This record gives sequence, C-alpha cells and structure tokens, in this order.
Amino acid sequence: MTISYPNRRNNVVQKNQKNNEMQVKSNNTYSNRGMSLEDDLNATNTYYLSNNIANIHKKPTPVQIVKVDYPKRSAAVIREAYFKQPSTTDYNGIYKGKYIDFEAKETNNKTSFPLQNFHLHQIEHMENVLNHGGISFVILKFSLYNEIYFMKATDILTFWKRQTDGGRKSISREECKEYGTLLKPSYPIIVPYLKCIDELFVI
Repeated sequence: MTISYPNRRNNVVQKNQKNNEMQVKSNNTYSNRGMSLEDDLNATNTYYLSNNIANIHKKPTPVQIVKVDYPKRSAAVIREAYFKQPSTTDYNGIYKGKYIDFEAKETNNKTSFPLQNFHLHQIEHMENVLNHGGISFVILKFSLYNEIYFMKATDILTFWKRQTDGGRKSISREECKEYGTLLKPSYPIIVPYLKCIDELFVI
C-alpha cells in the first residue's frame, strides 16, 4: 500500500510485502520530527490513564482512502491512501474535570523554534479552546539539548501575533526559558506536564 502525506512531495511510505514492515523513504529531513517526543508523551499518558490520574489521548490522523482492491469478495486491500492534514492539535482529554487540549512540537534548531511549524488552523483551534474555558498549551522540545518546555497557549498566541505583525518568525530558546516551564523527567512520568497544569491554572 502507498500512503502519501500532504505537502510533502518526496515522502512515500511503502509496505514491505515480505516482512510486513513499513519503510519510509524521504528527502525531507523533518519527516520523523516529533516521533521521540510523541513516544514519550504516549507513555506518559498511558501512565496517567492506568493510574486513574487523567484521560488524555493522541488524536488519530485522518486518512483518505483513494484506491481499494478486492482480491476476494470477503476481503478488501487498501492500495493507496493519503494522510489528511489534521484540523486541530495532537492531544486532548480530561483532567480533574477540565478539558485539556495541546500540541507537541520538536525541533533540531539550536537557538529557536520556527513558528512556521504551526499551522494557522492549530493556532485558531487553541484560541477557540481558550475562549470556551478549556486549558490549551504546547509542549516544545529542543532535541539537541533534550529540553522539553511547557508553553501556555496564551504565550504561543502572543508570539504568533508578533510574527503576523512583521516581527520575529520564531520563538527563541531564551524566550522558552523565560515564558515556559522546563519539564524534568522523573520515572515513571517522562513528560510531567500535569504538574504544570496544577501550578499554572486554577482547576
């Protein structure tokens, strides 16, 4: 099966028919951006769920199927599909009766986080969550330093407005230190973001 990704002309995922493994071929250096952070967040959310602390999950990426073969009447084989661009953020759920919604981003940049890594619809979604009384934030990781920051959506919106007004098109690492909270892993919670929610929000 071939799966094509939106806005990534060089990305193709091909299914290995012999060992049924997925191989990724890409000229895009950011094709695996966020995967390690995603794994850490998924492990953290599993711990929160299994210990009845919070119920937070990663939203599935919508897929549009464009080609299906029917080798047998009782079976269908998907031959080609496209990953649609997600319309919201990465994670959502419930914590202490409050709606939680957040995006996770990772960069290999040394000194800043490019705002182009956000899509306008994600910014609008975070703003909408805030307007309805939910808690929205972003978890940013500087991979080279293994630093993970908790950034409130209100601050992300401020940086985004600065960009649209002709200002800086990135969030500097120093600004992450100033406005965000550095998350320090401690077993078994790898990304302890709920601690920030307890400290920064009234719930």
